[in-house]
Amino acid sequence: MTKILVLGGTGAMGKHLVNLLSERGDKIWVTTRSPRQSTGNIEYIQGNAKEDSFLSPLLAREWDAIVDFMVYDTSAFKQRAPKLLAATTQYIFLSSARVYADSVEPIQEDSPRLLDRSDDDEFLKTDEYSLAKARQENTLRQSACKNWTVVRPYITYSEERLQLGVMEKEGWLYRALRGRTIVFSEDIASKLTTLTYGLDVAGAMAAVIGAPKALGQAYHITQQDALSWRDVLNIYLEVLEKKLGLPPRRCYWGSTIFPVVSLLSIKLNTTACLTGYLITRRLPNLPIWTPSGTQNRD
Repeated sequence: MTKILVLGGTGAMGKHLVNLLSERGDKIWVTTRSPRQSTGNIEYIQGNAKEDSFLSPLLAREWDAIVDFMVYDTSAFKQRAPKLLAATTQYIFLSSARVYADSVEPIQEDSPRLLDRSDDDEFLKTDEYSLAKARQENTLRQSACKNWTVVRPYITYSEERLQLGVMEKEGWLYRALRGRTIVFSEDIASKLTTLTYGLDVAGAMAAVIGAPKALGQAYHITQQDALSWRDVLNIYLEVLEKKLGLPPRRCYWGSTIFPVVSLLSIKLNTTACLTGYLITRRLPNLPIWTPSGTQNRD
């Protein structure tokens, strides 16, 4: 039985991945900050995986794979990476498709990254997310160990997460449900993105876990079809109006405000409605990894 340690695997992608690995017969240990009930071949271990006192005893064991959903600053990752690599046959590092530089051509795994392309000295002095992930990828590549696999998801949605640009549902959907205006950037609205269902991303990740050919490789996992954030917002608004009977208020920053309609006493499970609508739009057969991404990404 394959033994897999999942660090922080209780989020949108992690839950799906853990279930898929369990269904195929793997034994999974999942770190969690909150108490959770272990079941079947899934064991939850409560603690903070960023604390060495909690993680060190786990890394003293031998793992067939470690899947790391934790978010680190670059200096912390440099210190931790050797320990992670030494504790497992395969280390799965969650990077992001945000590492890529803008491109007029479809983005592939060997496309230039923003870290390597940018000439903005002030930006490069920061540890902004896209830079941090690229630098942490470099830490793995520069290691003497080659038992790592980098995966680069982009925007994902699930039963618990629906993004609108940089806003989570707790921001934009919260406002819509209370009759407040959804304020969205006109600039972001014109940018292209992809939305990939978390289960599809998890399926692709599960496929590379335990695959010898995946060692020392990077894969981005996205839908092939891109759409603008304006289109995404229109999908959300379409479902909200259909389920609630009234169109939410919305305006684009820098443009005129759409007609105002009040929303009163909304008690429907709108998140589930929106998620269900998006799920029906996903690619039916997402490939294990997709060598094409988005153009002019936000």
